[in-house]
Amino acid sequence: MDDVFIGNPMSSPMHTVGVDTLLRNAGGLMLEHGIGSVIVIDDNNRLEGILTATDFIRAVAEGDSDPDTTVAASMSTTITTTTANESIRTIADMVLENSFHHIPVVDETDGVIGVITTTDLTAYLSHRQDPSPS
Repeated sequence: MDDVFIGNPMSSPMHTVGVDTLLRNAGGLMLEHGIGSVIVIDDNNRLEGILTATDFIRAVAEGDSDPDTTVAASMSTTITTTTANESIRTIADMVLENSFHHIPVVDETDGVIGVITTTDLTAYLSHRQDPSPS
């Protein structure tokens, strides 16, 4: 699996919002598409943050659940990223070691180009078949 790169199973295009998007609208987008996060980007497609279901739970638990605030108030800004040419094994290890569920995939030129999620990894592995012995 070291020769399989993240660009293969990543979700692309992904769902994105801007920092000024209302929390209610970002949550609606997540519900509508059945996703656990939205990637927060600037006008140049550069990563600003990520808003996850966990961020919503944290906002409610801390009493900051006003749905008319912007995602900037609740998004995570300390984010681990990867590139499309990283091996799937490296990312799987990173997910296990750090309990990540969403890792933005970035490119120096194009900015955010996708996201790799635990669902993407599981789907990829469930369809992978080992060759039969000869």
